[in-house]
Amino acid sequence: MTTPLRDGPLLLGVRHHGPGSARAVRAALDAASPRVVLIEGPPEGDALVSLAADPQMRPPVALLAHAVDDPGRAAFWPLAEFSPEWVAIRWALTHDAPVRFIDLPATHSLAFKDDSEEGDGGEDGNEAGHDSAPGPGDRERALRIDPLAVLAEAAGYDDAERWWEDVVEHRGGTDGDDPFAPFAAVGEAMGALREEYGDGGHRRDLVREAYMRLQLRAARKEFGDDQVAVVCGAWHVPALGARSTATADRALLKGLPKVKSEMTWVPWTHHRLARHSGYGAGIDSPGWYGHLFGAPDRPVTRWMTKVAGLLREEDQPVSSAHVIEAVRLAETLATMRGRPLAGLTETTDAIRAVMCDGSDVPLALIRDRLIVGDVLGEVPDSAPAVPLQRDLTRLQRSLRLKPEALEREVDLDLRKETDAERSRLLHRLRLLAIGWGEPAAGRGSTGTFRETWRLRWEPELYVRVAEAGVWGTTVLSAATAKAESQAVSATALSEVTALAEQCLLAELTDALPVVMKALADRAALDADVGHLAQALPALARSLRYGDVRSTDTAALGEVAAGLAERVCVGLPPACAALDAEGAAEMRAHLDGVHTAIGLLPATPDRPAGDLSGRWAAVLRKLAARDTVPGVIRGRATRLLLDDGRLPEDDAARLMGLALSPGAPPADAAAWIEGFVGGASGGGMLLVHDERLLALVDTWLTGVPAASFTDVLPLLRRTFSAYEPGVRRTLGELVRRGPAGGGARPDRAEAGIPGFGAAVDETRADAVLPVLRLLLGDPDPEHDLDPDHRIDTDHDNDLAGVAR
Repeated sequence: MTTPLRDGPLLLGVRHHGPGSARAVRAALDAASPRVVLIEGPPEGDALVSLAADPQMRPPVALLAHAVDDPGRAAFWPLAEFSPEWVAIRWALTHDAPVRFIDLPATHSLAFKDDSEEGDGGEDGNEAGHDSAPGPGDRERALRIDPLAVLAEAAGYDDAERWWEDVVEHRGGTDGDDPFAPFAAVGEAMGALREEYGDGGHRRDLVREAYMRLQLRAARKEFGDDQVAVVCGAWHVPALGARSTATADRALLKGLPKVKSEMTWVPWTHHRLARHSGYGAGIDSPGWYGHLFGAPDRPVTRWMTKVAGLLREEDQPVSSAHVIEAVRLAETLATMRGRPLAGLTETTDAIRAVMCDGSDVPLALIRDRLIVGDVLGEVPDSAPAVPLQRDLTRLQRSLRLKPEALEREVDLDLRKETDAERSRLLHRLRLLAIGWGEPAAGRGSTGTFRETWRLRWEPELYVRVAEAGVWGTTVLSAATAKAESQAVSATALSEVTALAEQCLLAELTDALPVVMKALADRAALDADVGHLAQALPALARSLRYGDVRSTDTAALGEVAAGLAERVCVGLPPACAALDAEGAAEMRAHLDGVHTAIGLLPATPDRPAGDLSGRWAAVLRKLAARDTVPGVIRGRATRLLLDDGRLPEDDAARLMGLALSPGAPPADAAAWIEGFVGGASGGGMLLVHDERLLALVDTWLTGVPAASFTDVLPLLRRTFSAYEPGVRRTLGELVRRGPAGGGARPDRAEAGIPGFGAAVDETRADAVLPVLRLLLGDPDPEHDLDPDHRIDTDHDNDLAGVAR
C-alpha cells in the first residue's frame, strides 16, 4: 500500500456527512495508524473532544459556539454517526491518539460580518454540506459553486447526489486493496476544479486555509511528517498541500476581528441535517445515509424491511411478499439505469409501486420518518452549559417533559400540580422567546383548567437559551426579569395587557406589581377607544386564569373595570362615520368587549349588574343610531337579542327598518352580516325564526338588479360561513316559502325535522340536574331526583338556559 503523499501528512478529503467517506476514513486510519488526527473544526472544541467517548454521547450532535456578549451570534458544527469527522474522532479516542481541530477559531469566525452568507458563522453551516468555492471573475462577491455538481456533470450525471452514491457510497469506501486511492482521486479532482474556478478568492476561505496550514505545520514538526492525518472538506485538500510560507499565512491572519466566545456540545436532529440554509448541514436523506452506514450487508433488503415495519405501524397491509417484490423491483431498476446498486431513487420508486399502490401520500410519511428521520441526539451531563440551560434541563427531568425532535401534543389538566408546573414552565419559556411549545386548540374544552401544547425541540433553541441567559440563571428569575423590563419599555397598551396575561399564565408573582403599575399608567394615558377595546379581552382572560391558578387579581380587576367603563363612554362616538375597513375592525372590538364584560367579576365599587347594564345601554344606542355603520348596528342588535335584553318583536322591527326599501342595499347587506354573520349561530337563528328569514328573503328579492352585484360578495361571505346542514335547511325553508306578515307557521304540522308543537316541559326539566353539576349549584339539597320541581328563581333561570 502507498499513501497519496509518501513523505507528507495523510490528507483525507471528505464530503461532510457522507457514509462512504466515513467508511473510507476509518479504513485509511486503520491502515496508516497516525500518531495525531487533525480535523476541520474550531480549536475551542479540543477541550470538549474527550466527551465523544462518553457513553451518554449519542450522535447526531453538534459543537455550538456563541459570542458571550451576543449569544444570538452563534454557529454549529453538526456531526452524525456517519460523518467522517465523527468516525475520525472516535478512532483517535479508541487508539489513544490526540485529536486537534485546525479550522479558524470560533472567536474569529463569529466576529466576521458578511452579509453575503446566511447566518452568523454561516460558513460552518454551508461547509457541513457540499463544499463550495468562489467563481471566476467575481472575487468581491465570491460566487460559489458546488464541486460535486461540477464533477457529476462532467461524469454525465444530472444529479450530484446520485453521482456521489454511485462512485463513493455504493463502493464500500475503498478501491481494491488500497484504502488511500479514493482520497488521491478526490484530491486530484479538487485540484483541477480549483485551477479552473479559483483557489479561494473569498477572504474567509483564504484565512481559514492559512490557519489550517499553520496548525498542520505545527503538528508535522511535533509528530513527524508521516505521522499526521488530516480529515477536512475535499475542497481544502489542494490548499493544504500547496506551497506556502508560514510568514505569508500569518500575514493573512493579522488583524482578524475577535469576540469572546463559549463552546459546548448540543444534541442535533436529522431534520436539521437535511436543511441546506442557515445552520443546516445540507444533505437530503440523513436517515438513508445512516442506514447505509450502519447496515452490515444487504442494505436494500434491510431498508425495505424498515419501510414495511413503519407502514404496518400505520395499519397499512404490507406483507413479506411486498418486501420481496419491492427488493426485486429496486434491483431491476438499478440494472436498467446502469447503477452499481439500487439507490434511494430506485428504492423509493419500488416502494411507491409495490407497497403504496402508486400513491405518494404514504411516501410523505416514509420520507419524514425514515429517509430524513426523527432522531434527536444526546450529550452527557458533564458537557459545559450556561446556568439557564442547566436549570431548564433539571426542570425537564423533574416534570418528565423530555425534549423530542418529533412534534407531539400534550394535554394538561391545571388542577393537577404536575401539569400546572408544566404549564408554568412552557409559558415562562414562551416569554423568554424559547419556542419549545406552542399553545394548540383544546379538544372541545372551553374551560380554563385545560391546556393543549404542541411540543417540538429544535437545536436552535439552545441558542435561544443562551440568549435568554442574560436575564437570569434560572427559568423563573430570567422570565421575571424580562417581564419587568418589557413592562417598563412597552409603549402600547395592548403590549402591557398581553404581558400581564403572560405573567399570570407563567405565575410570575414578583413581576406582576411592575406590570400592573405600567398597565395602570398606559391605560390612564391612552384615549383611543380602539386600543382600550383591544386591551380589555386580555385582561378579562387574565382574571379567569387567576381564578384557576389561585392568583390575587384584585388590582387587575380594578384596572379592567375602569377600562370597561371608559369603553362604554367612548365607543358610541367612535363608531360614527367609519369606512368599511374601520367598521369591520370595530365590529371585532365589539365582540371582544361584549365577551370580556361578561367575564369581569363584580367589585365593591362596581357591581357586575351595573357594568353589564351600562354595556347593554351602549348596545341599544349603537343599534338605533343611523350614523353607525350597518355591520355594527346589526351586531349590536344580535348581541342584545342573544342576551335576552331585546324582545324578538323589537329585533324584527330593527331588521325591518334596516332592510326597508329606502335603505341603501350595501348598508342593508352589512347589517345582515353583522346580525347573522360569522360563527355566532346566525344561521340557526334564521332557521328557528321565520319572521326574520322572511324579512331577509323579502329584502333580497327586492334588491334592484343594478345593486345586486354590489351586495352579492358580502352576502356570499355571510352565508358561506354556515354549516352545510344549516344552509340546506335554510334552502328548504326558502323553497317552501316562509310565512309573511310576521305570522309564525306551525312547523311541526309541516313535518320539518327538529320542530315540535310546543316546549316539552318534562324534557326541559330533566336537563336541570346536569346543569346544576356543571354550574356548581351551592344548594346541597339539590340532587339528581328526576321528579324535582322548579320552585325557585334559580331553577327558573336554569330552565330558561335549558330551553
